[in-house]
Amino acid sequence: MSAPHGRRGSVRQDANGTWSFVVDAKDESGKRRQTRRRGFATRRIAQAELTRVLSSLADNTYVSPQTTTVGDFLVGTWLPAIEHTIKPATFESYRRNVRLHMAGRPIGRRRLQDVEPADLNALYSLLLRGDDGHRALSSRSVAYIAAIIHRALRDAVRWQLIVRNPADFADPPRPAPASQMRTWSAGELKTFLDDVADDRLAGAWWLLATTGMRRGEVLGLHWRDIDLDAGVLQIIQTLITTDVQRKGMPGMAWGTPKTGKGRRRVALDPATVAALRAHRSRQNQERLAFGGAYEELDLVVCREDGHPLHPKSLSYYFGQRSKRLELPRIRLHDLRHTHATLALRAGVHPRVVQERLGHANVSITLDTYSHVDIQMQADAAARVAALVTGADA
Repeated sequence: MSAPHGRRGSVRQDANGTWSFVVDAKDESGKRRQTRRRGFATRRIAQAELTRVLSSLADNTYVSPQTTTVGDFLVGTWLPAIEHTIKPATFESYRRNVRLHMAGRPIGRRRLQDVEPADLNALYSLLLRGDDGHRALSSRSVAYIAAIIHRALRDAVRWQLIVRNPADFADPPRPAPASQMRTWSAGELKTFLDDVADDRLAGAWWLLATTGMRRGEVLGLHWRDIDLDAGVLQIIQTLITTDVQRKGMPGMAWGTPKTGKGRRRVALDPATVAALRAHRSRQNQERLAFGGAYEELDLVVCREDGHPLHPKSLSYYFGQRSKRLELPRIRLHDLRHTHATLALRAGVHPRVVQERLGHANVSITLDTYSHVDIQMQADAAARVAALVTGADA
């Protein structure tokens, strides 16, 4: 069989009874060489694949055989290529998931060009049920991993390493609905803030509770970013967790807000300003105690010696403090949800809440806090009904 530009191919049966074909093609360096594909069950299947290869050669879409594994591609090619095209926090999430759930699994040893939808489905099933060395993951986590794989294989197609994206035909799990968020009441939040008044991290607790800032935003905040007299701060930097590749590495790095809306100005209430002034006074005492050993980074929240405080440490301290107070167990991130929920229930316009939280648009705010939105709708319905009926709302 011949093809345009003089390319030729032939089908034959091998000694083991399976069928193979040989085709003239150019390798990655442009030299002409023969390429053989083996292991087809019938002559018809081999012939069909030969026809497809010859057609792709004619269309300049042919991808020559390579031995690169999925793990080698993800770690050695894909991650380095995308590192500077995405936010540091996103890259760290991709790298962590590749290391933990892809590169070291059986699919990581599979040739990139041999990956089929069934291989991906097998991975998803394995992740959902867990094994001796790994705990079972939630459907939401596996769906996120599937999204990472899909993007990586899409890039492999774009870079002409594979002909098609097998993830297009795989069946990742549908993420389960997010669990009901847990928040504190206004009274519970007051109990917490009253108790931490003299805590060396009081400034962090007040910022998290009264501004809706994210953990990394608080830990990346500089004093030069706060105008206490005007009662306003600006968020331009974050502190993110990273994969610890070897002993002695800090496991954190500086980053920037995820979106343009994340880079924002946030107004401070008088109580928070007062708490921050007291916090700065305690920090100055620590600076004097450490003398020349103090690391001058101008951080609002840091360790006693001025070095950055690891985000996971802040979460740990919060958990210990709230447990001691016998308050309902919530995550540190739920202080952000608590602030937004209380603001919406107090009648603050959703767009103002959106701006304070740094959401890209107000629909994200309303979708995230739909439970509050329903209450707001009920209040609105009652007020409109009162106008119509003349009854008290």
